[in-house]
Amino acid sequence: MRTLLLAAALLAAPAIPAAAQESPWVGEYGLAEGPDVGGGLLIRNDGRFQYMLAAGALDERAEGRWEIRGEAICLTTDPKPVPPAMEKGQLIEVEGAVPTLLVTWPDGEGVPGVDFTIGFDSGDPTEDYTQYYGWTMPDDDKRIPRWVELREPIYGITAPRYELTEADGGKLHVIIVPNDIGVVDFDGACAEKTERGLTLHRAEGDMRFARLGGE
Repeated sequence: MRTLLLAAALLAAPAIPAAAQESPWVGEYGLAEGPDVGGGLLIRNDGRFQYMLAAGALDERAEGRWEIRGEAICLTTDPKPVPPAMEKGQLIEVEGAVPTLLVTWPDGEGVPGVDFTIGFDSGDPTEDYTQYYGWTMPDDDKRIPRWVELREPIYGITAPRYELTEADGGKLHVIIVPNDIGVVDFDGACAEKTERGLTLHRAEGDMRFARLGGE
């Protein structure tokens, strides 16, 4: 169903005139990366492209400009997306108590699965991941948190180390500001033509697309 929705979204773009088929790049491409991943790339005759991907919890999208560079086609997201960010928020209670660490969206909804490392006034740091209700130190651990590092693994959101002061009381609330989360910043990412379609080269790895509907 997810793959069908992706295809429908791409097909909703303006139709490509028959004359534009003179370009070897213009057309629709489907991601050829296995049954659990769905995605597509639409190269339009007006110099624009659309891209979508769904892989597990990860959803990506982008649109922008394309240009020919030698024997490759290169994509640039336009407008340039604003990446998601983390910012420190006011401490809040969850189920009647303030957690040691809480990560939320701007509306206060907890964000699970954020990896963290907490350093203390003594002993080794602790590594774990957040739940919807945050994370709270065990009652028998009397150490005082001094710093926290956070890593959101799906979209790769990070922040500089949070140094905790006396005013923090050993607790931290971090808000993930989505901005243009999920929008890929293609900054001249190039693809080369293959027998079946094209291969897009990204810093995260190559993506293979098969041309749909024949040449």
